[in-house]
Amino acid sequence: MIVCLGRCVLLVCRFAVPAADDAFVARLRRALELLTAAPGCLGGEAGRSVEDPDRWLLTVRFASVDAYRRALRPFPVREHVVPLLADALADEPATFETLVTAKAGHAEELPTLRVEPGEPTGR
Repeated sequence: MIVCLGRCVLLVCRFAVPAADDAFVARLRRALELLTAAPGCLGGEAGRSVEDPDRWLLTVRFASVDAYRRALRPFPVREHVVPLLADALADEPATFETLVTAKAGHAEELPTLRVEPGEPTGR
């Protein structure tokens, strides 16, 4: 079991799809099966907007940037997931880091995972 400790990488993709598209739901399901089987993947969900049934959301949590990148490498992921991600709305970023986490009424700020150009990576 991998524990995130709040410092997760979040993949958040939005889609505009006709309301009753069973093939799209099958693609989402397959993407979640493949991504959540990857080491370092903490889970994922897909859902449809209650206000606009043509809008869908895919979210997947990873323990680190490296886990996210490694999850995209296997051939089945490149064959099934990458084309799905290419269909996502591209008007804003899709990968985020967790900077504030909350549980049981307590919120905690976390340091960034980003490394600015010129900074050592610690590796």
